[in-house]
Amino acid sequence: MELLVVTGLSGAGKSTCLRALEDLGYYCVDNLPVPMLPALVEIKATDHGPRRLAIGVDARANEHLYAFASVREQLLAAGHTIEVLFLEAPDAVVVRRFSETRRRHPMGELPKAIQVERERLRELRALADSVVDTENLSSRQLRQLVRDRYATHGGVLHLVLMSFGFKNGLPSEADLVFDARFLQNPFDVPELRAQGGFDGAVRDFVLKQDDAKELLDRIESWLRFQAPRTIREGRSYLTVALGCTGGQHRSVALTEALHERLRADPVAGPAPVLAVRHRDLEQALADTARLA
Repeated sequence: MELLVVTGLSGAGKSTCLRALEDLGYYCVDNLPVPMLPALVEIKATDHGPRRLAIGVDARANEHLYAFASVREQLLAAGHTIEVLFLEAPDAVVVRRFSETRRRHPMGELPKAIQVERERLRELRALADSVVDTENLSSRQLRQLVRDRYATHGGVLHLVLMSFGFKNGLPSEADLVFDARFLQNPFDVPELRAQGGFDGAVRDFVLKQDDAKELLDRIESWLRFQAPRTIREGRSYLTVALGCTGGQHRSVALTEALHERLRADPVAGPAPVLAVRHRDLEQALADTARLA
């Protein structure tokens, strides 16, 4: 059985994550006491339902959290795969989200409740295979992240290529980050700046730079080394982020070019499922549409 434990801070997106996993065919159970995990896995292993389980674990089950490490080892020894996904966000973001939804924090009064919860989940976070900060992720973006990571399984790698702008922060979901800010910025060329957004002329300007070609060669070479080993490790996803200053020109051109290369000549077998995300360009287009 494939078991995904979804845990983390209240208000960080666990419910959104579990709903997205359910849409992907996972059998989902929220707030299951940790000692009951082996029994659930045993039951599901003998029926004809989904072979992938997603379990929500939170700090309300404090008296059982101490048992997680031993339960995890028990499941691994029995031949099951288990991954821990921990979702978190800064205190101020959690406070704002609870204020907007008018929900009460399960640990009591804010902001003290957040520190209580962090302490209760400290050991579980230390065991996490992946930690995602959802501060800059909308519900839609979090659902997309879940689809990117968990829509495929069985030895097929889901490879996400993402452009972003450093001025808006690093993408917390990225496994690899490459910096393209040393390339000449098309925004510094008057005739390209006058055109505004990303287009064919901008793409050509970026990709004709010798340094851009070398950067793409080096990234591709690294992925040909890492992707097969990521699959061998048992992971089903790898997120590669390319960043420039604003995330709307150089990084977009490079991400699209890398996608074309990897689509024509896959970096692993079976061929990874490729997805392209332009974090800051997509946000800028959404803001423009909203103002129009």
